[in-house]
Amino acid sequence: MRIIRRQKAIYFVITLGVCLVVAAIALNVGWVILNWRQEIKLFLGAILFLAIIAGVLLNTIFLVREIRRNEQHDSFINAVTHELKTPIASIRLYLQTLQRREVDADQRREFYQSMLLDTERLMHTVEQVLKAGEAAQRKRPRQLLPLEFNHLVRECLDLARSRHHLQADALDYRESLNGAASAEVAGDPEELRTAVSNLLDNAVKYSPGGVRISVELEVPDTRHVVLRVRDNGVGIPSHELKRIFKRFYRVAHRSMTGVKGTGLGLFIVRSIARKHGGQVFAQSEGLGKGTTVTLELPRRVA
Repeated sequence: MRIIRRQKAIYFVITLGVCLVVAAIALNVGWVILNWRQEIKLFLGAILFLAIIAGVLLNTIFLVREIRRNEQHDSFINAVTHELKTPIASIRLYLQTLQRREVDADQRREFYQSMLLDTERLMHTVEQVLKAGEAAQRKRPRQLLPLEFNHLVRECLDLARSRHHLQADALDYRESLNGAASAEVAGDPEELRTAVSNLLDNAVKYSPGGVRISVELEVPDTRHVVLRVRDNGVGIPSHELKRIFKRFYRVAHRSMTGVKGTGLGLFIVRSIARKHGGQVFAQSEGLGKGTTVTLELPRRVA
C-alpha cells in the first residue's frame, strides 16, 4: 500500500508540473498576442516565461528525486531491520530452549554453531553499514601499501567458500598475468579485501539456482589489473546496470524478492574502487542470464 501511495504521489507531482507548464505557455502566448508591438514588454515576457518553465521543471525533478530517495531509504531500513531482527530472534530462541529444558551434548553443540552463524550474520550487517558510512566520505585510503592482489583474491575466495559452505568447484578461479610474477597494486589491504569479498558475496547471493561462479584475474597491460566475477544467477535488466552501484539501491523484480540484503555492497565496492583510482562496472544480457562485475585497479610497477 505504501508503494502504491508513493507512486500516486509521483504521478500527482508530474501531472501538476505539466499543468503548470501548460498554464505558463498559455499566459505567455496571451502576453505575446497582446503586446506583440511592444518589444520591451515582449522581451520581458519571454524572459519571465523561461524563468517560470525552468523553475517548474527544477521543482518537479527535485520532488520526484526526493520521493524516490525516501523510498530507497525506507527500503534500506526495512532490509536492515530484517537482517538484524532475524538472527536476534534465532539466537533468543536457542537460548530460551537451553534455559528451559535439558538437551544432549550433540544438540547443544548444534545450537552453539547456529548461534555463532547468526552472530556472524549480525556482524556482517553492522560492518556493511559502518563501511558504507566511511565510503560516503570519499577520502583517500589511509594506507597505500604495495600488495599482491592475486594473493588477496585467493584469500577472499577461501573465506567465501567457508562463509557460504561452498564446494571447491563452486568458485572457479583463473589467473592471466601475461608473464608477470604477480598482480601488484598499491592500496589499503582491508578496503580491497572488503571490495573483493562484497563482489563474491553478491554473486553467491544472486545465484539461487546453484552457485557456479567464475572468477578471473587478468593483467592486460602494464597499467591495469582487472578482476571479473561472473555468475549464472538472476541477471540484471540493462537499464538497471548503472543504478545498482547507488547507495540503498536494489533491483525490484519478482525474481529477486527472496534475496535479502541492504543495498550497500556494490556501493561500497564502487567507493573503494574510486578511492584507489579504479572503476567498477556490471554487464548482463538480461534477467535469468547471469551478471559479470568487473573491478579495474591501477597496477603498481616497481
